[in-house]
Amino acid sequence: MIDQTFQLPIALAHSLLLISAGRHKLRARPRFQASLAAYELLPGFLLPMASRGLPVLELLIGAALLIPACWPVAGPVAAALFSAYAFAMAINLIRGREAIDCGCGDTPQPLSLALLARNLVLVAGAILLTVPDASRQLGTFDFFVIAMAFAGLALLYIAFEQLTSNASRLKEWRENA
Repeated sequence: MIDQTFQLPIALAHSLLLISAGRHKLRARPRFQASLAAYELLPGFLLPMASRGLPVLELLIGAALLIPACWPVAGPVAAALFSAYAFAMAINLIRGREAIDCGCGDTPQPLSLALLARNLVLVAGAILLTVPDASRQLGTFDFFVIAMAFAGLALLYIAFEQLTSNASRLKEWRENA
């Protein structure tokens, strides 16, 4: 069993990530479809459907993660989605195709082992949501802890994204210098 003060910040962070990623992908669908095509894993006729369906799936999972009763289903689905993304990244890294935009967010980022590791951490977090919680009444301090943990996770994610973005820019700068 696991305490809700541990699971709730993870669920909120995953929800925020999935909802913002799904929203971005729907707004920039041509770019996302181009990213999917660059992975060279799907047949061309599936790309339009995948570029619409994956963001909608992300939005649905993100919304479901806001409801603790949905975690037993949404957690494994989120883990499967993050695993699929990690698998696609791994295949292309093995192929030596790291210049591909991951398709993850607003700023284009080439594939890297760091992004692969990030997705594996996200898989682990999603799986933790499937562990039964030690049901107890949450108090005021618990909500403070949950809010601070969520803020900490969000800041860690933002810092990680900035570091990986900076690393790819630095690598590009060195190659062009």
